[in-house]
Amino acid sequence: MESVYDLYQRGCDLLDHGDHQAAIVPLSKARDLEPDKASIREALGRALFHAQRYEGAAKEFQAVASRAPTNDYALFCLGRSMQLLGRHREACKPLALACSLRPERADYRLYRDRARRDAERA
Repeated sequence: MESVYDLYQRGCDLLDHGDHQAAIVPLSKARDLEPDKASIREALGRALFHAQRYEGAAKEFQAVASRAPTNDYALFCLGRSMQLLGRHREACKPLALACSLRPERADYRLYRDRARRDAERA
């Protein structure tokens, strides 16, 4: 049986090489063994997001943000996942929080503003 570290490393290697779908398997196994490890959940969230599995990605990024409410990246990715699910109102809060934590990030501001606009239209 592979260790959690080995599963995580294999998943990250696959993720780094753009094999997002394949990365989900070892990262999911690692998460199941260590559900409180933010690094594992963030990597799994990235793999799910890039594999266009936004519901699963949102769940992983929410788990990270719940444990680390100042993790701007997790909040940003949670908001982006919500946007891509068409849940613009729900995307507003995590995107606004990410912007307040990292106001220099133009990409954060861009997606925050889009979420606000799209939420108003809905």
